[in-house]
Amino acid sequence: MNAILSPRIGVLALLAIATTFGSNHIAARVAFDHGTSVTAAVAIRSGFTALFLLVLLRIARVPLGLPRATLTRAFAIGLLVALQSFCLYSAVALMPVALALLAFNTFPILLALLSWATGAGPPRGVAVIAMPLALIGLALALDVFGKPVSPPGIAWAFGAAVSFALTLLLIARWLNNVDGRLRTFLTMSVTATVVFAAGFVADAFALPRAPAGWLGLALLTIFYGAAITSLFIVLPLLGSATYAVVLNFEPIAVLFLAWMILGQSISPLQMAGAFLVIGAITLTAIRGAR
Repeated sequence: MNAILSPRIGVLALLAIATTFGSNHIAARVAFDHGTSVTAAVAIRSGFTALFLLVLLRIARVPLGLPRATLTRAFAIGLLVALQSFCLYSAVALMPVALALLAFNTFPILLALLSWATGAGPPRGVAVIAMPLALIGLALALDVFGKPVSPPGIAWAFGAAVSFALTLLLIARWLNNVDGRLRTFLTMSVTATVVFAAGFVADAFALPRAPAGWLGLALLTIFYGAAITSLFIVLPLLGSATYAVVLNFEPIAVLFLAWMILGQSISPLQMAGAFLVIGAITLTAIRGAR
């Protein structure tokens, strides 16, 4: 697929999306600390995102009718998004969050390899340098060394990475000609339905017990909805899986947001790791713009 969006604009957009995803995690932490269950958070954020997009689609008078094959593909992608959320949260439950995020953030490399395997050509030279560099930077920034490793946790996190890489690949391949708002509406509708059903069966819904929890739930819904909708629109327009490395900025955004908002400290080594990730993203943007 040829690029429709210029690399520099696309990279800036992906940086904003990664920061918004990071803000969603900060808000989620507040919601979880005040009694919200993971199932409730995932179901509510997906459901409200779908409802908001439906309103936008109706206002814009975008036709909702699609061929059955397209709907089937959107359903499959929605299942992948639900699986990705389940796998990542399962990983977080078994091992330190930093390790789970590090394993999950292998998804840009997996996406590049999957794209290559399905006929998009080998990763660009810049990706061979930038993606490992970003992972090394993340390992330093997240301060993962010496933390206990759980093999099942790593497996869950890697499963989340594979699911997300497949999601991004299939959206670009299967739903590229569908309006970005409509394809996000379809995938979020499926995700919300699946998680609501699973939560009902498992009796796993728990809502906030304090006003701060409701505020966190509202903010995570807004941030997640804005980020996932923008991501599903922007990334397919860049024409290359290489640019997914920019999304590795999300944990770095969380690191700085936690420092500014929650007062958490950052060591010099973590700061060096953050700059490595930023350097990898800058390299991708400069080389991609040539």
